Amino acid sequence: MIPSPARPIRLLIVDDSAYNRRNIADVFANHSEVEVVGKAGDGEEALKLVTTLAPDVITLDLEMPRMDGFTFLRILMSKTPTPVIVISSYSQRENIFKALELGALDFVPKPDRLGPEATEARAEILQKVLLVRSLRTSFAAMTLVPKPSSGAFRVDEKVGGGDDRSAAPARPYRMPRTLVAIASSTGGPSALLHLFGRIAPSTQAAFVVAQHMPDKFTRTFAERLDRRGPVRTVEASDGDVVARATGFVCPGRKCMEMVLSGSQLSLSVAPATKEDRYVPSGNRLMRSAAGAFGARCVGVILTGMGDDGVEGGRAIRDAGGVVIAESQETAVVNGMPAAAVRAGIASEVLPLPEIGEYLAKM
Repeated sequence: MIPSPARPIRLLIVDDSAYNRRNIADVFANHSEVEVVGKAGDGEEALKLVTTLAPDVITLDLEMPRMDGFTFLRILMSKTPTPVIVISSYSQRENIFKALELGALDFVPKPDRLGPEATEARAEILQKVLLVRSLRTSFAAMTLVPKPSSGAFRVDEKVGGGDDRSAAPARPYRMPRTLVAIASSTGGPSALLHLFGRIAPSTQAAFVVAQHMPDKFTRTFAERLDRRGPVRTVEASDGDVVARATGFVCPGRKCMEMVLSGSQLSLSVAPATKEDRYVPSGNRLMRSAAGAFGARCVGVILTGMGDDGVEGGRAIRDAGGVVIAESQETAVVNGMPAAAVRAGIASEVLPLPEIGEYLAKM
């Protein structure tokens, strides 16, 4: 159950380093909203403490002796689904996304040292642990994202693959018939992996994503989306051409906009400005999509805190396009979708599987 405001959030810290366990606990020393109820040095000890302590949230290191973080996550999510914040180094990007697919809620990049000098990381740990109060009232394990069926597509049928943009022969440019602009935050990576796994190989749409994520992780995430389905997906670069069956993830700490020049659609990628409340900005992406593609736009607002996507979604609706908000039954954090619903801009409010069906049939 999600803790009520009347009592502190019960936190279990799991890390094989006594130094890290101590420093993570110190983050909450002066915060009455969080109570550190236990510490564990490996997955086996953590599973025992989950049973006896019933924590509301867990911070988790992935590389541990005896039982690593992946095995712990598999067992935890099958028996006692509990929100997990992964704290792992920048060098373990692939492992972090694997953990998110196994059910972890979110992650914090771990610096070389987590002492008092690591102010940014410590603030982010605090913020994401406090986020547990914003989760839907009954947290269920985020199931493993289904892989595409074996006959859905072949890698060599993509326009390109992974980071090698010249791996496939050049094809004549074909303007997308539809542009799908997606905004997401906490819980978004797993939701996006699900959606990209549902896209039909015959799609004539293009997909652009503003996922709130640190800059050193968006490229790895784009590569995982690329492997998930038939859409050739990369981390966006300034000037990239947007064609049918292509996907682009906005780099962290930057914002992405659509540019229509004659009969060609491309991207403008630039650092965020002081006016951008969220980075990457779903609002900027969707507003530019509405300006470039009008009624041929579909805006999708997925799980996350705040209200990113509302202004951009309004621009898409005003231009005659469609805006889909994820429903509260599947949105891990219902802030962004609920804000879209309250603003009256959502054309449809759908659970995640039905959004996948919508994109598959589009």
